Amino acid sequence: MRLGRAALLLVVAFPARAYRPFDSTDAAVADRGKMEIELGPVGFLGEGPDRFVVAPSVILNWGAAERCELVLEGRHFVRVGSTSPSEPRSRIDDNALSLKYVVREGILQEKTGPSVATEASVLLPAINGEGGVGAQLTVIASQRWDALTVHLNGAASWTRAHTPSAFGGVIVEIHDAWRLRPVTEVFIEGERDLPVTVSWLGGAIYRWTEALALDAAVRVATSGGTRTAEVRAGLTWEFAVGLPTRWRKP
Repeated sequence: MRLGRAALLLVVAFPARAYRPFDSTDAAVADRGKMEIELGPVGFLGEGPDRFVVAPSVILNWGAAERCELVLEGRHFVRVGSTSPSEPRSRIDDNALSLKYVVREGILQEKTGPSVATEASVLLPAINGEGGVGAQLTVIASQRWDALTVHLNGAASWTRAHTPSAFGGVIVEIHDAWRLRPVTEVFIEGERDLPVTVSWLGGAIYRWTEALALDAAVRVATSGGTRTAEVRAGLTWEFAVGLPTRWRKP
């Protein structure tokens, strides 16, 4: 994503809030003028008889305005074992461009009550995979207590194959104040004429510094008779970037 030459000036690091390694997200956005990179350098995925290396998985979050961020994401899959030799060995998938907006500032913005956000996404065509363009609208609510943080997600989609789809997920994080905190996620996803997918993830996030967080998790899922197992590991790094002069506050 091009941010302009002036927007690439690194000035200082700020605290990271890692929402790797989940499929769901939280009701927070990158602060105005900050870039957050969520990177999974190498992951492993097994879907039935098929095996993939995911190298890399990338999400770019840019704080374009107050309470608003732009998100660009995608994952590179390399097939290492398959019962379908005619399928391409490499594909770039899960591509999307999104606009996320905090509707209600709450606990994640250091205010009271739940934080609520919406995310509108354009589902972009895959490279060497499914073509077509889709759309998705997600509503997110987050609440934090002394020992627990919960993020609820609900989404409705019009897929790249032009069929309706729905997603519901919940993230639970144990004690945000801990440097190393256990995390888990459960989600259910259904698409017309396809089996419902039920997924569970368990792992941990380690706050290495105030600007860098590391994560690792395993995910297992089932969809009809197909089982999925996945290993995810990566990092989240947040830093400030310069803004074009015309976007700066007077």
